[in-house]
Amino acid sequence: MTKRSLIAFVSLVVPATITAQDPAPDSARIKVQKLETVQVEGKRSRSRYGDEYSRTATKKSALIRDVPQSITSINKTLVRDQAMKSMADVVRYVPGISMGQGEGNRDQLTVRGNSTTADFFVDGARDDAQYFRDLYNLERVEALKGSNAMMFGRGGGGGILNRVTKEAQWITRREVTAEGGNFGERRISADFRQSISALAATRLNTVYEHSSLFRNGTSLERSGINPTVAIANASRSTRLSLGYEYFHDDRTADRGIPSFQGKPIQTGSRTFFGNADNSFARIGVNSASATLSHDAGSLQVRNHTRFSDYDKFYQNIYPSGATASEATLSAYNHAIGRRNIFNQTDLTMEARTGDVLHDLLAGVEVGRQSTTNFRNTGYFGAATSVAVPLNDPSYGGSVTFRQSASDADNRSIVQTSSIYVQDQVSISPQVRFIAGARYERFAIDFTDNRVTGDRHRVDEMISPRAGFVIKPVMSVSFYGNYSVSFLPGSGDQFTTVTDITRALEPERFRNYEAGVKWDIAERLGLTAAAYRLDRTNTRSVNPADPSRIIQTGAQRSEGVELGATGSVTSAWEIAGGMARQSAVITQATAASAAGARAPLVPRSSYSLWNKVSVTQRLGAALGIIRQSKVFAAIDNKVTLPSFTRFDGALFAGLPFGLRGQLNVENILNVKYFPTSNGNNNIAPGSPREARFSLTAEF
Repeated sequence: MTKRSLIAFVSLVVPATITAQDPAPDSARIKVQKLETVQVEGKRSRSRYGDEYSRTATKKSALIRDVPQSITSINKTLVRDQAMKSMADVVRYVPGISMGQGEGNRDQLTVRGNSTTADFFVDGARDDAQYFRDLYNLERVEALKGSNAMMFGRGGGGGILNRVTKEAQWITRREVTAEGGNFGERRISADFRQSISALAATRLNTVYEHSSLFRNGTSLERSGINPTVAIANASRSTRLSLGYEYFHDDRTADRGIPSFQGKPIQTGSRTFFGNADNSFARIGVNSASATLSHDAGSLQVRNHTRFSDYDKFYQNIYPSGATASEATLSAYNHAIGRRNIFNQTDLTMEARTGDVLHDLLAGVEVGRQSTTNFRNTGYFGAATSVAVPLNDPSYGGSVTFRQSASDADNRSIVQTSSIYVQDQVSISPQVRFIAGARYERFAIDFTDNRVTGDRHRVDEMISPRAGFVIKPVMSVSFYGNYSVSFLPGSGDQFTTVTDITRALEPERFRNYEAGVKWDIAERLGLTAAAYRLDRTNTRSVNPADPSRIIQTGAQRSEGVELGATGSVTSAWEIAGGMARQSAVITQATAASAAGARAPLVPRSSYSLWNKVSVTQRLGAALGIIRQSKVFAAIDNKVTLPSFTRFDGALFAGLPFGLRGQLNVENILNVKYFPTSNGNNNIAPGSPREARFSLTAEF
């Protein structure tokens, strides 16, 4: 960072006034004292959008430019300036990641061509239930791309998203934000920090929202509360952090619109297909965490436990097809219950062998996940579908929900245990190597309540990682990385285990990556990465016997990603990037033939957010998002057209410690389709939307 010297001349003058209540002789009066000149030297802080350090990728706080991996950090300042509220908002400016529609009831990532609903983490612990997450209690979101099983265990083939929550700090400060906008948005959030003593501090984050949405008949109500407590000794070398969160989300399950003749159906962006009143998704999340850490100089010990209980129910009446004049509707509902508990113990230590410095890591993780599933099919009379006219695709008739022959009624218990080791070897300040591996035992017990007999499967996986960093100058890092992840045959959510999937070996993800990171004057971070990611052991139909499954399917993702975050000048901040990528089926799978392109993977995407401070109290921002066309599904029959969207914002510092902000999305009111969940669940983009917020700090 640019150094800036500050010379402070301090003169302390204490009045010698003697009050009547406390008389004193003249000799007791305090004399005027002149102190010596004090010189204070400091550094100007990095851009408010840029984070220099992360512990997520290596389990130890490290400069991001010293980690041989593509990492994008979206901090709370960028979240606030863009008025983000969802994980879909977060990934808009992260190259190489897109968000799927998730059947209108969950976050669903596509990272480097690989779709996932399970690669979400909170403070490094799994959060792999299916729901829409909020951002009200976050310091930042970290996107780590490439295969990440060495740090996080199974999955993580294309990458992961880790939410870093706000913790209690020894600061007393309060902030309240109220937001409102067109389409009926109403939201209020608060962040209260309180220092209790030198040894204890608390923090409370909370949110409530009750909004209508731009689609006809749709709405959203959510609430969350997250108190945390921190207790430490006088030197802060030992610290205990405790947290609890209750989060509830109740919204219309909006499955979008169908397609016809290879493209989205021609209809208004606000038109709802199905029945908005009878389509909903509800989840209640209760989570508790405890982190105990101790720093003994070159040795650090950290134990982190997280327990989460998810209670989810959703129901949809949604489009499943269309002709030139009619749309077909289908329906179902699904109840899912899940309880997770994970415990991680990390031991990090610095050691030397001659002139070589070692940052050693040894860790153990154990976890248990229990899941129940119960699904019903919707019946329109005796049929499982009904036709409605395209000019009026809403459905107000009766629907009954009951189990069909193939509906889920099951429970599963997953138990995992892992050990992992890693060594970061610094040969010199300019050269560093990293190598590590995780051994994981993944055991699943699956009970199908509709048939007799349980199914059991155990997988043992070893996930390695190796990389290097070369720094010709301290602000520039060249790196290379190789890593492997595995995904068991039970899939992301292990909600079904059949005789076929029980016999399958885990899928394998091999990631090769090279890149450069450059921190210009330590205020503007530029990154570039080139990668190849091979997914193998994918299910395929045996061409000699179509009744059998073999594991010869394969997919290759490759591309180039560029990123920029920080300050171009003292008044101009940016965040964004671009990606050129390809994700192609290289050997036929059970879902597609060789040569098919993975869905929701644009060949090119660009994004750039620019914020300019006009004065100390006034600012403005302009953002652009550009995405080339994508396929809606793996069969490549439906194309979502390319689009360009402009967003903007105005910022104003107001009297009495208030801050005002106006955000406008889709300024030019373009019609576009950002994502889908298959060929007939296509999400229209929002028309022009304006939101105003007022923040009070005290």
